[in-house]
Amino acid sequence: MTIDWHAVITGFGAGVAVSILYFLGLALSVRLALRRPRPVAVLLPSAVVRIGVLLAAGWWVTDGGTLGGAFIGYALAFFLVRLIATLMARTPGAKEAGCN
Repeated sequence: MTIDWHAVITGFGAGVAVSILYFLGLALSVRLALRRPRPVAVLLPSAVVRIGVLLAAGWWVTDGGTLGGAFIGYALAFFLVRLIATLMARTPGAKEAGCN
């Protein structure tokens, strides 16, 4: 079995870019939803758009769903960006650290 490293790197690069957009969109929609009396009106359309873009980009990167190096790179990038995003979300900011 040979690994197509070009496909892995291409999938990883696209996965990082799309995943960053995904989590930036999530952060923005949560901030907007917290200011609204009906947060579902913001969160539901945001989720549909973000998931659709993530899946469409994954479909494009993998040439229509071929499970190969591009898929592995894309998935790895998503989980890496997700790990970084959750770690950043858990870390209190400088002005929040002293508040109780």
